[in-house]
Amino acid sequence: MDKDLSRVALTPAAAGLLRRLSGKHGHLMFHQSGGCCDGSSPMCYPRGEFRTGRSDVLLAELDVDGVDEPIGFWMAADQFERWRHTHLTVDVVPGRGSGFSLEAPEGVRFLVRSRLLSDDESRALDG
Repeated sequence: MDKDLSRVALTPAAAGLLRRLSGKHGHLMFHQSGGCCDGSSPMCYPRGEFRTGRSDVLLAELDVDGVDEPIGFWMAADQFERWRHTHLTVDVVPGRGSGFSLEAPEGVRFLVRSRLLSDDESRALDG
């Protein structure tokens, strides 16, 4: 598999916010549950604060310049079954998301933008 091929990417704005959040909170992680309302947005937590298990899938370990450890992006397994054919890009938009996600006090929220994977990308990622 191409080492640059991933199911998840970050916009420059998301990477910048993650650098700031990492400076305040240490190592980070994302989880996207697929629940209603804000549960369908990626939630950013201090790593380990949200417990993952067999019902979660690690989609990517995101490298961010200026952050010393990769940021895991987890998704609920049942949601992953619906999204497995998509590439996700984490972005930041103005507004308040969930009070549980670390960016909430910043007046912005994370969201994902998606596109379908090409057949070649799907084969490489699932193979």
